Amino acid sequence: MSDTSRGPRKPGKPYRRPQKDPVRMLAFEALRAVDERDAYANLVLPPLLRKAREKGDFDGRDAALATELVYGTLRRQGTYDAVIAACVDRPLREVDPPVLDVLSLGAHQLLGTRIPSHAAVSASVELARVVLGDGRAKFVNAVLRKIAQHDLDSWLEQIAPPYDDDPEEHLAVVHAHPRWVVSALWDSLGGGRAGIEDLLEADNERPEVTLVARPGRAGTEELLTEEAAVPGRWSPYAVRLTEGGEPGAIQAVKDGRAGVQDEGSQLVALALANVPVEGRDERWLDGCAGPGGKAALLAALAAERGATLLASEKQPHRAGLVAKALAGNPGPYQVITADGTRPPWRPGAFDRVLMDVPCTGLGALRRRPEARWRRRPDDLDAFAPLQRGLLRTALESVRVGGVVGYATCSPHLAETRAVVADVLKQFPDADLIDARPFLPGVPALGDGPDVQLWPHLHGTDAMYLALIRRTA
Repeated sequence: MSDTSRGPRKPGKPYRRPQKDPVRMLAFEALRAVDERDAYANLVLPPLLRKAREKGDFDGRDAALATELVYGTLRRQGTYDAVIAACVDRPLREVDPPVLDVLSLGAHQLLGTRIPSHAAVSASVELARVVLGDGRAKFVNAVLRKIAQHDLDSWLEQIAPPYDDDPEEHLAVVHAHPRWVVSALWDSLGGGRAGIEDLLEADNERPEVTLVARPGRAGTEELLTEEAAVPGRWSPYAVRLTEGGEPGAIQAVKDGRAGVQDEGSQLVALALANVPVEGRDERWLDGCAGPGGKAALLAALAAERGATLLASEKQPHRAGLVAKALAGNPGPYQVITADGTRPPWRPGAFDRVLMDVPCTGLGALRRRPEARWRRRPDDLDAFAPLQRGLLRTALESVRVGGVVGYATCSPHLAETRAVVADVLKQFPDADLIDARPFLPGVPALGDGPDVQLWPHLHGTDAMYLALIRRTA
């Protein structure tokens, strides 16, 4: 198809300049950033929205629609790709990525929102005229009109295999997750069809914004004065904003006395802090501290007990984020840039150690929906040596009688129990602690001794935690 920006005009027919829709233009710009630069939507979208508001292009409803268009399109990208593929006469790899982004935006409006079909098609075609040109806008129009002939359920009946024939592929298409991710989540979760479907559906829901009131600096009562704010489910420091909103505009967040932090992350830090240790309790380590949310909570808890936190982060820019998060902490702390697998501190120097290791992030797909399409099974092999190395460092860094928390935002067994089991073979003087008592009131924590949180059961990211004590 021609890439000319303007197709031939019929004689006597005046050319109509395409009209820019700021909401859909912004959504398209965000999708292009995700596609072209491997950016994350949760980092790209806020500055785009802020700039649009400053220009006077947006109000609150516009921002909400743009957010839904971006996240909704990214969450169901695989499903929409299958629908689009059924409506074009070429492989999707031969469709230019910008064209595919416009088609995906249109497909989401047609199949995933209550926008009337005629409005969804016309708005998408107009966007195509602006960003692609008249020629390719005709292609977009033809494809979207085919998509509009059926609703989402009807399309799923056509493009998804029956559950009884291929359960994993059926769930992958219906719930918009890569097949290998469905398989991995199902292995970790266990159980039958109902549980995995609940989990996959929860991954596709819009997550609430959760705040943390940092102890000694802010109280939940201050945060609860915000609009649509309710207490957290499990953490005594959590406040949920049920209608979303702009947490950066809240004064306590501006001041650093509170922050945005998933409740699962809060529970991991609290559990580590609540485990009894034998003897002194003066030196704490966050050995993989970026971007700083858990470190800020740990530093505040340590300050209440007269303890000091050392926050270590390998990447300098992330170490800077940690320093910003800890600024103003009432007690002593230190932030350093260091490789956790080659630590500059001496062995046995700490009473408590948190090692929240880099991972595939499959536990945070609600917040980073594009990650499900970006990750590959090979990534597990790339992370495995680092995860084991960091846990070994943690166990070497804690004193006898002290405790280590191994955490990761992935429920994949290769990143959780397999890592812990492998490393503990090298440390006969280290024992797993039952973590469940240190998450009081949290239900459905399984048989222990480790803990796996789930979006559909706990309303949190799928955080994993193993608590380990050095015994000799």
